[in-house]
Amino acid sequence: MIRVLVVDDQELMRVGFRMVLDASDGIEVVGEAGNGEEAVHLAEELNPDVVLMDVRMPVLDGVEATRRIVAAASSRVLVMTTFDLDEYVYSALQAGAAGFLLKDTPPDDLISALRSVAGGDAVVSPAVTRRLLDRFVGTGRITPRDESALEALTEREREVLVHVAKGLSNTEIAGELFLSEATVKTHVGRILTKLDLRDRVQAVVLAYETGLTRPGS
Repeated sequence: MIRVLVVDDQELMRVGFRMVLDASDGIEVVGEAGNGEEAVHLAEELNPDVVLMDVRMPVLDGVEATRRIVAAASSRVLVMTTFDLDEYVYSALQAGAAGFLLKDTPPDDLISALRSVAGGDAVVSPAVTRRLLDRFVGTGRITPRDESALEALTEREREVLVHVAKGLSNTEIAGELFLSEATVKTHVGRILTKLDLRDRVQAVVLAYETGLTRPGS
């Protein structure tokens, strides 16, 4: 059973999400919160598998709430937003969110996303993340990191990371680099482990922050 905490400052949205989730096999809504502060407290108290998090809320926004929940390692966070180029979304990904979905995402896609996040995967495609980061490079909102953060990687792993940051799947990377898909999967796993990253989305963020990849590259 996947246990979900629904966080949104609009009661109507919470009711809608609860109706969709409670009607799905293997998913249980264990609580609701109307702001980020309530979300942090309930995440600690209830220890849900996934927090479905709005980003624009009073008292404490979803970005800071995500940061605190992820830091406590209690739950994974899936951000819901109205606009996919929302600056709050980028900040939430930096804070450790497993990905983001638009609030008008079809119910079946929402359920699929929750199952993926609960299983440890990122749900937002790296390609969408790349488009988001392209939007904010040069605005001062992306925090630069020294390229020394990548020193643990081999040359081949850096090459694979560049392709991950382009939004390519393992199959596509295998074709580009003339490797087997299994080999690419192994490289991606080692990249995440060496750089202490949760998923491919965070790998894309790091590639931008270190300058390994740039808009339009």
